[in-house]
Amino acid sequence: MQKIAASKDDWVTARTAFLAKEKAHTRERDALAEARRALPALKVQPGYSFTGPDGRMSLRDLFGDKTQLAVFHFMFGDGWAEGCPSCSFWADNLDGVGVHLAHRDLALVAVSSAPYPDLAAYRARMGWSFPWVSAHGSSFNSDMGVSFTQAEIDAGTAMYNYAPKGFPSTEAPGFTFYRREGDDIYLTYATYGRGLDHFNGAYQLLDLAPKGRGEADLPWPMAWLRRHDQYDAL
Repeated sequence: MQKIAASKDDWVTARTAFLAKEKAHTRERDALAEARRALPALKVQPGYSFTGPDGRMSLRDLFGDKTQLAVFHFMFGDGWAEGCPSCSFWADNLDGVGVHLAHRDLALVAVSSAPYPDLAAYRARMGWSFPWVSAHGSSFNSDMGVSFTQAEIDAGTAMYNYAPKGFPSTEAPGFTFYRREGDDIYLTYATYGRGLDHFNGAYQLLDLAPKGRGEADLPWPMAWLRRHDQYDAL
């Protein structure tokens, strides 16, 4: 429960004291971002194949005319009727930013394991405009640490976020980043789990609101969440 300030002066005093902490955090975040960009890159071997609206595509094709690529690994497995609701929440927050990223030489593409027709139908239902391709039949998602076999799940050997986890699904969310030098492609960064919080503007707003995310008493953190066309009317 928040305390009630005795006066506006008291409120401003408390707020400015906290502002100093926020500024320190911002400087630390900027330094962390710089250090992140200085991490070593890993050359990606050619051969990955994807399916998009115009047929087969290579990883190089996903860049278009850009030299940087961000891939949103959206949980939508082969045989699933719908995309993951939490990934759909993230997609709502990402839709529309591609034009801005393109002006900073960054392409944004979603990749899932389901066949392309399933992705296209769900994308149309959700009204999204970002590019979305299928890695069906490719090892891309498993190599990037976001797809697992049932045997790996049963044995507890599925590696997610750089550690073996008893993951409950054959698909997991993530973001991977790449740079291109000619036709050579390098993996520069990959993040999973809570590392995806940065890409969700709705959660950032909730974190600033008086009640926060309000998830502490739920059966699991996102038990409240629905796809945007499945909420009851308010």
